[in-house]
Amino acid sequence: MKLAAVDIGSNAIRFQITKVLEHEDTISFKKLEYVRFPLRLGQDVFKNNEISAEKEAKFIKLIQTFKNLFELYEVDDYIVCATSAMRESKNGKDIVYKVKYLLGIDIEIIDGEKEAELINKVLFNELNGKTYLHVDVGGGSTELNFFENKKKIASRSFKIGSVRRLGGMDKPEEWHEMKKWIEKHSALVKKPITAVGTGGNIGKIYELANVKTRNKQQIISYKKIQEIQHIIQKHNYEDRVNKLMLNPDRADVIVPASEIYIAAMKYAKCSKMLVPEVGLKDGLMLMLYEKNKSIGNKNVITVNKYAK
Repeated sequence: MKLAAVDIGSNAIRFQITKVLEHEDTISFKKLEYVRFPLRLGQDVFKNNEISAEKEAKFIKLIQTFKNLFELYEVDDYIVCATSAMRESKNGKDIVYKVKYLLGIDIEIIDGEKEAELINKVLFNELNGKTYLHVDVGGGSTELNFFENKKKIASRSFKIGSVRRLGGMDKPEEWHEMKKWIEKHSALVKKPITAVGTGGNIGKIYELANVKTRNKQQIISYKKIQEIQHIIQKHNYEDRVNKLMLNPDRADVIVPASEIYIAAMKYAKCSKMLVPEVGLKDGLMLMLYEKNKSIGNKNVITVNKYAK
């Protein structure tokens, strides 16, 4: 079975085709194709509350390209989801209708709660019985989840994201509310609390830190994240691209994103962060598989890694 998923984010759009491999009681997802296109929809939306005509035209061309790849790879099913930029844009639904009319492709605009739920689908495999604060930083929003004994006990989405913060469009009251929410729930759970970071920026920070994997888990300390943040800040934009080898659309948002991860860890008094290589597209892929075929008691192994 071949499945495809498209994650329409605020900073970039991710596309993946996966081949599902089934053997006895194990299901493996093998990546066949991956595209990350830097179309920053959030830059328009968080400033002007709508997607510009220029970016709308590029967006439709990009979806047309994805449709062609669906057909070339002969995928059995696909899912296309959009997050904060599209859901906050006053012309987001109009663009969705236009894509449906022109290309016959359905796009689902999901809320922060649904976004967190999809990521949690693949995140559960990374957790044990301890206490965790999951921090998923996107371009326009940050999804937070508290887990205890592999059960989600609290969840909330905040309008704080890397693109939004880069443009100075994050509100102090939203930060204050996030701080209160984290501190409130941190006081109610068992200690210590380990942070879990998802999103391309924390993946890149972990890569730059060059720390050793512990027991097959990617773990980075609070202090190390701060250290990498300081190193990145010392470089101008051009050096971040040319010396640190960051993608152009990553080089400017990685520091604002790091500020969100660091703040969440500080509020919850987390000394370390687990960085599993999973993201929304992996959750979408698993949901799509569940739609097409029952998993039952089979073990799911994600072979593809979350691209940075």
